[in-house]
Amino acid sequence: MAGVPDDSSGPVPQFCPSPRELDDLELLIGGGLAPLTTFEDDGPVSLTLPDDVAHAARGAGAVELVDPEGLPLARVALADGWGAITPLAKPSYGPFRRLHLTPAEVRQRWPQALVVPVAAPLAKDDLEAIRSARSGREVVLLALSGTGTPQGVTPVGLVRTTLTAARLLDDPETVAHVVAVPLPSHGDGALDHALGQRVTDNYAPTGDVLAVAGEGDLPDEIAAIVEQDQPEERGVVVFFTGLSGSGKSTLARALLDLVLENGRRTVTSLDGDVVRRNLSRGLGFSNQDRETNIRRIGWVAAEIARHHGIAICSPIAPFDATRRQVRAMVEDAGGEFVLVHVATPLEECERRDRKGLYARARAGEIPDFTGISSPYEEPADAAVRVDTTGRSIEDALADVLGVLPFEVTRG
Repeated sequence: MAGVPDDSSGPVPQFCPSPRELDDLELLIGGGLAPLTTFEDDGPVSLTLPDDVAHAARGAGAVELVDPEGLPLARVALADGWGAITPLAKPSYGPFRRLHLTPAEVRQRWPQALVVPVAAPLAKDDLEAIRSARSGREVVLLALSGTGTPQGVTPVGLVRTTLTAARLLDDPETVAHVVAVPLPSHGDGALDHALGQRVTDNYAPTGDVLAVAGEGDLPDEIAAIVEQDQPEERGVVVFFTGLSGSGKSTLARALLDLVLENGRRTVTSLDGDVVRRNLSRGLGFSNQDRETNIRRIGWVAAEIARHHGIAICSPIAPFDATRRQVRAMVEDAGGEFVLVHVATPLEECERRDRKGLYARARAGEIPDFTGISSPYEEPADAAVRVDTTGRSIEDALADVLGVLPFEVTRG
């Protein structure tokens, strides 16, 4: 937030945070991260606003955070840094919402419970350790189901396996309960471990916590859920990026045809021009509209990957930040993201100029044209870099096939 100039006073702007930020917000409101009660300016529990929202929020002195469907969840004060969070509504989105309890609710319901944090499906040895340690007490299994935290399963899969573990732990004298805690990963193992300990301690009514390994042989009932949750074939997004005329659409079409000919996987093409005529009709070519177009492609592609399909995308996608947002969408949906940089030089792209766009851009008829009057930020995180100059489609496509996480054979 530092360095954002003040705006004139006005209405409080709304903003839908990322999945990780929404998880942090729920924990902050519910007391899971106590003594922390608001977002940090220089810490991992942070909130990043787009520049336009940040300007408006500084002018209004606050920002209103909404869920993905637009329901206002909280208002966060903003001055020199983040201020108090005022809850506006309880989150209502997402599966197993009934299992989301605050630390205060857990301490009130089960004041003598043994608390077990769970980040991976519980193994046979874990269940035996819990039985040995419970000593007739009720058990609370904290399913740490926030964005990026569950190991080996999806967040939903973790809660499902934990519910099954609770049933396996039940006996005539004591009961095991499951509480879903949206503790997200912040990308740093040591930091995430420390935050996990803080959250667990806040939930433990007596400070009695049992750590389990989450490793070893799984009970058959839990193994069956893991198998269902993690099919062998994950969803994949193959994302071609490059200048106009670089050959990305040609390569994307060739890959699409090859996957269809193989007949093993469902596949969808999200070509840049086709998307603009349908999903993004009405958008221009300003930086903001381009980013909106790519985010729309990314959202659709992530949903395809979520359901274990293959999405082949081929927009220009000139900006690194937006491409990284798409990668995050796909990975958060449980898919694999393969970035292909079609790095054909500008000179060759301009020589080809099948649509006459470069000539029009040079003549000043097309403003903000990538490579001429608007920048293309070359990716540093591409799985492969392909220059199509002087090469056949089959030869260039071979470079792409070599990095795909699924098998495609030529007929």
